[in-house]
Amino acid sequence: MVFDRIRRRHVALTPEEWVRQHLIHYLVEHRGYRPSLISVEAKLKLNRMTRRADVVCWVDPNSKPWLVAECKAPEVDLSQMVLDQALRYNMVLNAKYVLITNGLIHVCYEMPGSGTTAKMIGVIPDAPSFI
Repeated sequence: MVFDRIRRRHVALTPEEWVRQHLIHYLVEHRGYRPSLISVEAKLKLNRMTRRADVVCWVDPNSKPWLVAECKAPEVDLSQMVLDQALRYNMVLNAKYVLITNGLIHVCYEMPGSGTTAKMIGVIPDAPSFI
């Protein structure tokens, strides 16, 4: 078990949860994200089915998301299928950034706007400076 500072409870420490917790720590401690503006396993409706985005970071409580992250266990390759899953979630969330990670490799994309292709960027973005 590990204490999740966002959900404020202990959760089973699966390999995917290990990646999620390390990502959250990195976002808060090194990229300036506020824990109060991070959602873990955020529910969303996709084609009338309930799905859960691993990590969603918001600009403020009343706005659209800034970053959505899909976390996989370290032994999972970050394939096109993983990216497609994150992009499907972002069709609903409309975040500016999409991140896929297995804890060893992190690939982040900037979403320039609707109908355009995701652009791979070299870093995980800082929290927006206006929060």
